[in-house]
Amino acid sequence: MPLVPQHIRNLKPYKPGRPIEEVRRELGLEHIIKLASNENPHGPSPKALEAVQSTLADNFRYPDASAYLLREKLAECFNIKINNVVVGAGSEGVMSTIMRTFLRQGDEIIAADNSFIGFRVLANASGVHTNWVPLKNYHHDLPEMAKQINDYTKIIYLANPDNPTGTYFPKSEFDAFMSLVPERVLVLLDEAYFEYACHLADYPDSMHYRYDNVITLRTFSKAHGLAGFRVGYGFAHEDLIQNLNKVKLPFEPAWPAQIAAQAALDDTEYIKHTISHCHKGMKILEQAFYDNGIKTIPSTANFITLIFSSDKEAQTFNEKMLHNGIILRHLPGWGLPNCVRVTVGTEEENNILMDNVNI
Repeated sequence: MPLVPQHIRNLKPYKPGRPIEEVRRELGLEHIIKLASNENPHGPSPKALEAVQSTLADNFRYPDASAYLLREKLAECFNIKINNVVVGAGSEGVMSTIMRTFLRQGDEIIAADNSFIGFRVLANASGVHTNWVPLKNYHHDLPEMAKQINDYTKIIYLANPDNPTGTYFPKSEFDAFMSLVPERVLVLLDEAYFEYACHLADYPDSMHYRYDNVITLRTFSKAHGLAGFRVGYGFAHEDLIQNLNKVKLPFEPAWPAQIAAQAALDDTEYIKHTISHCHKGMKILEQAFYDNGIKTIPSTANFITLIFSSDKEAQTFNEKMLHNGIILRHLPGWGLPNCVRVTVGTEEENNILMDNVNI
């Protein structure tokens, strides 16, 4: 169809993890657990849910287009100015705004191959050329990514920790990389899993790096358990934020999402509890996979990626789990067909998984 640009016709849309209801209809299973989408299995903070309930009657009105109270709360939490904060419909919403704001014809992108597939969709949809740099032993190859910088490079995307591998790059590697990045190049530092990794001594928390050309991306979808509310945020120099706010959709995030996110930020004890549970569950699952001869990629997020000897073996494992009522994420779409990603679940969900894992 001539109305559709070729790069859009070639685009492969993002395919999310299969919904529980779809699997229930297809396989006729009564009990199903979903460990496919890196959600917080404990759900949102009770304070967030209570706050949302108190605002439902007001949802006939448009939300605050500036999300002032949420941005103010984020600025307070991270000791920055409100003019350094942008919010959107999930971190992907902020990513989309960044692409539309800063990319123009002739620009180029650099990103790790086999990394977050949501960014791959946005990059391919932008119509500009992307230099995809292969992972090195399931890690970002920052030296090789730096070598790809040229006169046309406009955006470099880094996920730390990465999805779907769960690996991260330490401070020393990030410092060396940034020393090679020109100030005219934007670095998108996706820290969606920040809360799970920030305890690591050598983790480069971007809030300690106030580079004028770095945009930090974070989300309430993971540790805060608000995936269904679609609320994410970004930190950057106020000039970048000012221009992002010119382009972003005017009424995102929705009003319930703004309210839930504010309350979630206040409930620090709940976050500590869910992070602690995740780390404990991670160790137990890693040991279970090791005992069953299944290789894993050491993860600093809330999931574990399993490595099989072949695509067929990975698919067989994934299908067996599915028919036993456990939804996992086979990763051919990421270019990792011999891998399956497993979200750390509740204690009960983890036990069900371990009962079924012996292949």
